[in-house]
Amino acid sequence: MWLSMMYPRLELLRELLAEDGSIWVSIDDNEAHYLKVVLDEVFGRRNFILDISWQKRDGAPNDRTIASVHEHVLVWGKAARQGKESKKTVAEQGFNLMPRSEKANAQYRIFEEPDGPDINGAFRKIDTTANGKGGRHVDSLVYPIRNPYTGEDVWPRKGTCWRHKKDEMQRLQDEGRLYWGVKGTAKTPMRKLYLSEAKQGMTTPSIWAGLALNQHASREIELLFGEKAAFETPKPEHLIQRVLHIATNPGDLVLDSFLGSGTTAAVAHKMGRRWIGIEMGEHAVTHCQPRLAQVVAGEQGGISKAVGWQGGGGFRFYRLGATAFDADGHIHADIDFATLASYVWFLETGAPRPTTAAKSPLLGVHAGTAYYLLYNGILGDRRPQGGNVLTGPVLAGLPPHDGPRIVYGESTRLGPQRLTAEGITFKQIPYDVRSR
Repeated sequence: MWLSMMYPRLELLRELLAEDGSIWVSIDDNEAHYLKVVLDEVFGRRNFILDISWQKRDGAPNDRTIASVHEHVLVWGKAARQGKESKKTVAEQGFNLMPRSEKANAQYRIFEEPDGPDINGAFRKIDTTANGKGGRHVDSLVYPIRNPYTGEDVWPRKGTCWRHKKDEMQRLQDEGRLYWGVKGTAKTPMRKLYLSEAKQGMTTPSIWAGLALNQHASREIELLFGEKAAFETPKPEHLIQRVLHIATNPGDLVLDSFLGSGTTAAVAHKMGRRWIGIEMGEHAVTHCQPRLAQVVAGEQGGISKAVGWQGGGGFRFYRLGATAFDADGHIHADIDFATLASYVWFLETGAPRPTTAAKSPLLGVHAGTAYYLLYNGILGDRRPQGGNVLTGPVLAGLPPHDGPRIVYGESTRLGPQRLTAEGITFKQIPYDVRSR
C-alpha cells in the first residue's frame, strides 16, 4: 500500500528534478530494500549511485535484541552517473568533494631538520624506495644520491630501488623536497608532500559514522520549541548539511516533498540554497513555519555557527486550495472560476496569475498571446451551454486583442475556418486542461 502511494510521487519527483540533479532518500530497514526496487524502476538502475549507511544512534538500546543503529540514505541521479566501462569520479557525477577532515590534515606536521623547519610548512613523509624484486627493470633506479649534510653517497637499501629516476631525484634534492631526518643522517631520504599541495577535497565514503545522531536533532527541536519533536526520528542539521554540500551549490533549488520538522529547509536557507518544502500535516503550521521564521531571525542552533549564519532572507507560506482534478482526472464540480483561471494561466505561461487579477474571461496577455477562459458562468449566463460555449455572440462580447488568442471552454460553435480567421486556438474543458 505504501509503495503504491510512493510510486506516482517518485515519478513526479523525477520530472521535477534537474537533468544534473540527484535524489537522496533517507529510510530505515523496514522498507529500504522494497523502495530501492521501485526507485531503480523510476530512475533506472544505471542511475543508482550509492547506499550510504548513516549511524543514527551512538549505541543499541538495552533491550536484549539485535538492534539497528543506522539508516539508509539512497542516492540516484536523473542522468546516467556510473558509466558502463569505468566508475566515474565525483566531479564527473556532478557532486562536490567533502572538505578535508582534521584527521586527514593531522598526517601533515612540521618536522625538525638540520637547517630548521621547512619554510614551506607542514608536510607528510613519503618513502622514496620501492621493492626492487619481481623481475622489474630497475637498473636505472639503482644509483647513489649525495647526502647534503654528510657528503656521503647514499644507495637504496638492499633489495629495493628508488621510486624516481635520477634526474627527478636530483630535482627533489635541489628544491629541498627530501627529508634527511632531524640530524641529517637518515639511511635513505623521504620525499616531502606538503599540506599546501594536498588535494583539497575528499571522497564520500559509504559509511557516515560519528557525524550526527537522532538525539542531536531531537535536542535541537526541544531547544527551538521547548517540547519534544513531533517525529521520532528528526534528522540532525549536520546530516543534511553534508548532503547539501555534496549534492548542491549556493543558489541551487532544493525540494523536500516530505518536510517533516523543516530541517532540510532550515539547512538549505543557512547554506544559501533556494528551497521548497511540502508538508500535509498540521505541524507545517505548528513547527515548520515558526522554525523557519527563527532561521530568518538568525537562530544559532544546528549548523549556524559552522556556516557563520547570522539570519536574513525570507520565505512564503502557502496553503493549497481544493484539488482541481478528481481521481478520474475530471475537474471537480466545485472548482470556482478564479481557481481554474489561475491553473490555466500557470499551465500556459509557467507564471502565477496575480491575485489582484480582475474576474474577466480575459485572463491576461503573455508573449503577445491572449488567454481566455469560459467557465462557471463568467459571462453571467449559467445555463448548461450558455456562457461556457464559444459562439458568435460570445466571441463578440469578449475583450478584444490584436494578436493570437487561446480560448478555453466547454465547446465551440465556430468552425475551423472561422477560428483560423479570428486567430483563435480553441481548447476544450476538461480534456485540454492537463494535470502536468
